[in-house]
Amino acid sequence: MLETLRNAWKIKEVRNKILFTVFIILIFRIGSVIPVPYIDVAALKAANETGATNEFFSYLSILTGGGLEYGAIFAMSVTPYINSSIIIQLLCVAIPYLERLQKEGEEGQKKLAQITRYTTVLLALIQGTAYFFYLKNSNYLSVSGGAVVFAAFVIVLAFSAGSALVMWLGEQIDVKGIGNGISMLLFAGILSRGPQAFEYLIMNWELHKVAVIGIVLLFLAVILFVVWMTEAERRVPVQYAKRVVGNKMYGGQNTHIPIKVNMSGVMPIIFASSILMLPTMILSFMRNTESFWYKALSLFSVRGIFYAVVYFLLIIGFAYFYATIQFNPVEMANNLRKQGGAIPGIRPGKPTSDFISKILSRITLMGALFLSVIAILPIVIGSVGTINISLGGTSVLIMVGVALDTVRNLESQMMMRHYKGFLD
Repeated sequence: MLETLRNAWKIKEVRNKILFTVFIILIFRIGSVIPVPYIDVAALKAANETGATNEFFSYLSILTGGGLEYGAIFAMSVTPYINSSIIIQLLCVAIPYLERLQKEGEEGQKKLAQITRYTTVLLALIQGTAYFFYLKNSNYLSVSGGAVVFAAFVIVLAFSAGSALVMWLGEQIDVKGIGNGISMLLFAGILSRGPQAFEYLIMNWELHKVAVIGIVLLFLAVILFVVWMTEAERRVPVQYAKRVVGNKMYGGQNTHIPIKVNMSGVMPIIFASSILMLPTMILSFMRNTESFWYKALSLFSVRGIFYAVVYFLLIIGFAYFYATIQFNPVEMANNLRKQGGAIPGIRPGKPTSDFISKILSRITLMGALFLSVIAILPIVIGSVGTINISLGGTSVLIMVGVALDTVRNLESQMMMRHYKGFLD
């Protein structure tokens, strides 16, 4: 990876893209610490340092790079855009119009991107309103009385505008930077929590030396395991029949269909965590701690066994769901037959689609179990240990995935420029 960055830096055009990306990330980080008016930042920060904030707030704070802790303009970061992209992607399966747009090529993708932008703004307004009520109910506002109405308008509008600006910054990285814009901003936000986590480990060094060493080694082992599983794939062999066209012979070669073990990436974890964080978000608005609903929703505490079990099952379910959306064995079998290809020992048509479905089911199970273990590992360690881990499995998966995609983007740009020494 370091070799890739060093070689990319030697090419002026690629170097300019890297510098532009760094500049956009710098703007993003500055916007993540500029507070919105009418918020008592001191009280909000003190509550976060003492652990008085709820679990939903703490979870979002990790994904937003700490913007929520400052009540910043970019407090919601890329979360509205990510949720919007997930919703539109799922609706493409259910709504025929969106499905047609998805298959129309570049023009259809532009229309889908525009719909995603509008949905992002709508979700930002909803999420900004919910965040305002959380601040109001927790007494984190610097105004009271009749001024709260005007403060609500300013705060919600500032949060929504900040989310729209973050979305625009991500698109600028796609156009003028090294690509993967939204993912790069998410990566920067999560990585910004690293110094805080490192400081926390230093503070606990004297009291929990063995635990600190164990967490550091486990963290490195998780990164290696995530990289290995992210790159792992099942290669289904394919043979193409020979055919003669004029005086030339085509086909006859052996190739393979690569099926990623973790083809769904981090999406099942995002789906599952978003659903399970809804009870915690509702819980933050409830004041009657003795009511039945309060006690029922309390079962979804992030540190609870019930939460871990449901989280585990939901990730597996969403992994299968996402794999079904991405991979169509029947369509793949038909394409192979049209192109004169066949899997050795398997007849074309339905036997081929059944064979691919069987392989896909096994591979998806392996990927789902991998995601589930990575996701609940910090929960288990936090329950049995004395040290809290702020960078969980989801954060590691996102960082590793973005880092690998960034390296691939740089390699592809270098290869297009025929840089001979790059792959030596």
